[in-house]
Order: sequence, then structure tokens, then C-alpha cells
Amino acid sequence: MSKPAKPSKTPPLLRVRGLTKKFGDIEVLSGVDLTVTAGRALALRGRNGAGKSTLLRCVTGVDAPTAGSVELDGEPVDERSVAVRRDLAIVLDDMDFFPDLSVIEHLDLFARAHGVPDAEALVDAVVEEVRLTAQAAQLPGTLSSGQKRRLALASAFVRPRRLLVLDEPEARLDQAGLEWLTERLLKEKADGLGILLASHDPDLVKAVADRVLDLDELSP
Repeated sequence: MSKPAKPSKTPPLLRVRGLTKKFGDIEVLSGVDLTVTAGRALALRGRNGAGKSTLLRCVTGVDAPTAGSVELDGEPVDERSVAVRRDLAIVLDDMDFFPDLSVIEHLDLFARAHGVPDAEALVDAVVEEVRLTAQAAQLPGTLSSGQKRRLALASAFVRPRRLLVLDEPEARLDQAGLEWLTERLLKEKADGLGILLASHDPDLVKAVADRVLDLDELSP
């Protein structure tokens, strides 16, 4: 009789345990646990002020948690780590752009900095996909809010990644943009990427998320 297979000890792509964040005496997050595995998406839901953006900033190493741990592939997340910079693609709401670089120059720099093969072809394809071809030579400051959101998303799609962390990626997108985003995130999952996103759009969450974590239910 064959022996039963041993359970896999491979850590999840992302594991958060006991994450707590305080600003002075105000506790925004208290003991949050979550995991994201390859090819799956976890959506964060909650009212404004529930801590969704704060949680994403702690997960990505932008802010340090007051307590708890964040691991990528079983190793602590450190934004200075080569592995983290290679595997973690982030679109936060306050993302900055290079003000003196055009849309196409901005994306080309991102792709080449991450050593993407045939960066020019990839950038051209992503620019067309996010419908910024007509704005390719413009500076970020001249773009509309919706175009800036498309540029932010494009910045994640022109670089290597294993985990996407997105803060309200649907913000300021029109209906066509929302439909494109939904299809793109489903493709990312099909390609084996993990996704952690905060969203207020129920249709996007329903279409993309495998699990939902409601932070209102965890409010300290």
C-alpha cells in the first residue's frame, strides 16, 4: 500500500500574520491575518477609513507595521530586497510619476530597469492595451485622472511580477476601462500571479476575487 502524500510545506506567495498598525494612540489595524497564493486573488473590502490602504502599504513595505509579520515566499518583506523589487508590482493611490518623462519614456524606463527582454515591444503593446497611444509623448502632468490611472496600471504590466498589490485600481476608469481591467486581472490569475486588491466596485470583486476580507468586521 502506498504511503499517503505528505502535505506541501511550500509557503504561500504572501502571508500576513497578526498585522497591527497604530498612528499614535489610534489603532487602525488589529491582528490582521491573510494569505495569497499563486493564481488566486484576495479582495479587501470595507468603509473608507477601515484601513485598506494602510494594510496595503504595510504589506508592500511602504509603511512599517506596529506589530505582526509580512512574508513573501516565506521571507520577510523588505522593500530594499532584490527579490521583493523583482516579484512585487504595486499600484497605490498616491503613486508618483517621473514628471519630466513622457508616458512612453516612463514605461520604457520601468521595463528596462527590471531587465525585461525586448522592452520596446512590450511597452508598445501595453501602451496600446491601456489606450494611451495618442498620449504616448505627453508628460504625466498633462494627463486626465483616468489616463493617469491607466499609466499607473501600465507601470505594473511592463515589469516582471509574481504578486500584484492594487489599491482601488478601478478608480477613475470609465466603463470600458473597468471591463478591460477585469479581463486583465483574470488573465494575470490565469498566468499564475497572485493578486491582493482593495476595491469598492462589487462587480470587479465578484469577477476577480476568490476570497474577500471585510475589514469592517475586524475593526479594532
